[in-house]
Amino acid sequence: MELKINQQIKQFNVESLSVQSLLDLEIPHKQNGIAVAINNTVVPKTKWNEYLLHETDDILIISATQGG
Repeated sequence: MELKINQQIKQFNVESLSVQSLLDLEIPHKQNGIAVAINNTVVPKTKWNEYLLHETDDILIISATQGG
């Protein structure tokens, strides 16, 4: 499966992948304070386990930062 994540093309050797599974692979230790958009639509955190990704999805992962 080929996905575009934060403007980078990545290959995954799986047929099916949920948003949560992708995050577990990409950022396993920092999943608080992030938002995920698939093809310009924000996916609520409550849907991450059930939202399945499709070939060539454009994924944006945004991390909240602290500071002023």
